[in-house]
Amino acid sequence: MRETFRELVKPTVKTVEALKGVSLRIGRGEMVAYAGPNGAGKSTTIKLLSGLMVPDRGRVRVFGMDPAADRVSYVRNIAVVFGQRTELWWDHSIAASFRWKKSTWDIPDETYDRMLGLLTEQFDLGPIWKSLARELSLGQRMRADLALALLHDPELILLDEPTLGLDVIAREKMLDWIKHINAEHKRTVLITSHAMTDLEKLDARIVMVHNGSIRFDGGFEELRSTVADGRILTVTTDTVDAPELEGASLTRSEGRRHEYAFDASQVPVVRLLDALAERCRIEDIQTASAPIDEVVSQVYRRMNDGAPLSGAEATSR
Repeated sequence: MRETFRELVKPTVKTVEALKGVSLRIGRGEMVAYAGPNGAGKSTTIKLLSGLMVPDRGRVRVFGMDPAADRVSYVRNIAVVFGQRTELWWDHSIAASFRWKKSTWDIPDETYDRMLGLLTEQFDLGPIWKSLARELSLGQRMRADLALALLHDPELILLDEPTLGLDVIAREKMLDWIKHINAEHKRTVLITSHAMTDLEKLDARIVMVHNGSIRFDGGFEELRSTVADGRILTVTTDTVDAPELEGASLTRSEGRRHEYAFDASQVPVVRLLDALAERCRIEDIQTASAPIDEVVSQVYRRMNDGAPLSGAEATSR
């Protein structure tokens, strides 16, 4: 009770800097993946770029405009999609939501007709056009939400966890649509996600933020090079017992199929294969880079320890 009373009389105030010293430039038509652990500052960045928040210090400019001060004219050039929210009218048809946006945003007939035709074909809206939003599956709702966000033909598309909760097929389609929008329509895309596999499939520039600061800015291959050269060796042998290999860790064994993890910068794969050949007969071999999630886990651990990423600290573009 004493502590409670003290907090009421003189509450403890803690200042949290969501973003600090961030300098980032994105070119027109670029695809940028924006990643980082929970609380890193990703959503804050999206809110600043969409004009929902105003920075305490520094400046945000998109197309030469201040997202907050020039809000009315600015929002006509952007689209924002949050994976956990919807712009669709819950108890109305998809068609009604599109007509509502055309009227509210005063979208010209020519733009509306042109974009509606493209979006209906691209996102397969025909079968769900007259369905109520609440009747849609998550995958159907997400593609309708993305199509609705693009209805006014924006130049900048901000996507916050757009694949959240989607099944494998729906997620693959969503990623294909995002790549198509960027490649074919030359739209600038900034996407956040915790699914690093999804981001790597987009073949985008990746910017990683941690504790409000940018720690990496480059390509996925460059990101992989900042940590150990993790590889996966999968072999099928003539024995059920997995041979022990110096320099490699057995991660999984199913029947005569065995999977090992190793650092290729320290242990050449030829050495492992020679060691295997001495112990058993090899029937099949496969090698692959370590999953990007494992790479990012190592990156996050180094960030938490305050260690540099092998000289690949952020260089803003």
